Amino acid sequence: MVIREVADGQSGLPTPNSTRSYWHKDPSRKLYGHRTTENLPETADTVIVGSGITGAFAAHFLKHGDAANDKVVMLEAREACWGATGRNGGHCQPIVYASKPRIAAFELETYHFLKSFIEENGIPCDWVSFSGVHTFMTQELFDVASKAAALLQKTYPDLGSQINIISDQETLASLRIPAVKGAIVQKHAASVWPYKLVAWILEQLLEKFPAPSFNLQTNTPVLNLDKADGDAGWVLTTSRGRIAAKKVLLCTNGYTSRLLPAFSDLIVPTRGQVSALFPPRAKDGISIAKLEHSYVTLGDYPAPAPPREEYLVQRPLPGGELIFGGGRRMVEGENVGVWQDDEIDEPIAKHLRSKLSPPLDLTPVEPRDSSEGKGLVLDASYEWTGIMGYSRDSHAWVGAVPKSLGGGGSDGALFI
Repeated sequence: MVIREVADGQSGLPTPNSTRSYWHKDPSRKLYGHRTTENLPETADTVIVGSGITGAFAAHFLKHGDAANDKVVMLEAREACWGATGRNGGHCQPIVYASKPRIAAFELETYHFLKSFIEENGIPCDWVSFSGVHTFMTQELFDVASKAAALLQKTYPDLGSQINIISDQETLASLRIPAVKGAIVQKHAASVWPYKLVAWILEQLLEKFPAPSFNLQTNTPVLNLDKADGDAGWVLTTSRGRIAAKKVLLCTNGYTSRLLPAFSDLIVPTRGQVSALFPPRAKDGISIAKLEHSYVTLGDYPAPAPPREEYLVQRPLPGGELIFGGGRRMVEGENVGVWQDDEIDEPIAKHLRSKLSPPLDLTPVEPRDSSEGKGLVLDASYEWTGIMGYSRDSHAWVGAVPKSLGGGGSDGALFI
């Protein structure tokens, strides 16, 4: 079998030896190494490529909807949920004030759907609801953000009611960010163990829809995607053989251009990095800060240092690990175009270990003198990377793939 080389700007296949994510420290025994059938099926009604949150929910709604009697096969290059969903920061938050109103409304609706879905099904994925605090390190950036938020409150009051603009020092201190220029607090945010959410969905599908109704094949990367002769759908060539499908759904995020080269500059792989940090303890060796919010840090360092853009949630106590991600601007090119998640960037790792407090006040730990940039240096239990997919306008690609981009048009049975 001949495997074509990666074109300029095109993603490669997911790397087999990825960094170890915090969320993968307790993998599902049922899903790890899972292949529903020993051999790859030769045909399917629908093939879903990718087993992250998009692929899992797509399969869920197909099997609980119009495709209840169809044969659905899910192909995953590595283990189930081993891509971006299993490597993110565990932070669920709609961006209300910084998105177009229709996008903000959709994100808010999605947040409420996820919350309800998890609660109604009793999914053990550590969902914790709270408010989200966006902190601004510079006055200029806070002024821009607060103006956008104020305009939203005036023109779209339903959305505007979801946010509060904070500038007084007393309130900022109560939010554990006494030294920042201002903050925007969003009412709805959450922390979640994303892998456990997806694992629950996939396990339920395997239990309720045994093969050939639903068939999960892990460690089966798709190498090529070709239009079948006539109106027969698509043929997917994998490392273990070929499978023909009437319909194909690509839930491949930053890896999409590996199968559709025309997307090389439309969905661009970008490597993110996250650390699980041990929270500092007080003098008694026991007490740690319990955070009541999630945090996003935005702003600039003094020149020539790069600007900040980070996100934080805390795991439940007593462990209380701080899941802190971001820092891409610490490396040249911000890891745009990077599709390998088999290593970490040490400059980013160092940044994440040392730049959380300040600005965040982690009392009851003894305060530090930050006048010379000194702060807490925290130890990490896990440091990992994952591949995100960035589009030109930051909006998602959803729907039938047009012929001009390698699909079959509205009736071509290839979807993203």
